[in-house]
Amino acid sequence: METPQVTIQLPARNTQSPFSHMRGAHVAVRVPDYEASKQWYMEKLDFRLIHEWPFGDLQLAYLAPANDDNFWVELLAGGQPEAGANYTDLDESLHPAGYHHFCIDVPSVDDTLRELSQRGVTLVGEAFNLSAIGKRLAFIADPWGNLIEFAEQLA
Repeated sequence: METPQVTIQLPARNTQSPFSHMRGAHVAVRVPDYEASKQWYMEKLDFRLIHEWPFGDLQLAYLAPANDDNFWVELLAGGQPEAGANYTDLDESLHPAGYHHFCIDVPSVDDTLRELSQRGVTLVGEAFNLSAIGKRLAFIADPWGNLIEFAEQLA
């Protein structure tokens, strides 16, 4: 079954806003084990280590996707973080309030999932098409339960 192309009409940019200079930069992910999380993102997702530094009893790092210098993930590690939920079902994850996931655009969700499967990454639910936004989506979780979405624009 063919999915119809969806065009989302963006509102005009507001260049007169005092905040018109704002751009997305990074998302921070809290993890309990600095070295293990850094290695997971670098080995499983091919993220690159951009910078790392201590902050009090925490260790932090910026990581970026293999070929994207405009979006970074900041790892916040150390101390005694409270354990988060570890979802195996996407529907379960939609109930709590607060941060849910970050998204990475990919040319093919299915090809991405095949490669991640070969690297031992577990899918959270099944890939699905969401016709309302014209995308194919899939979710994974890092070993600490932080959700990551992959999105493919459908033709």
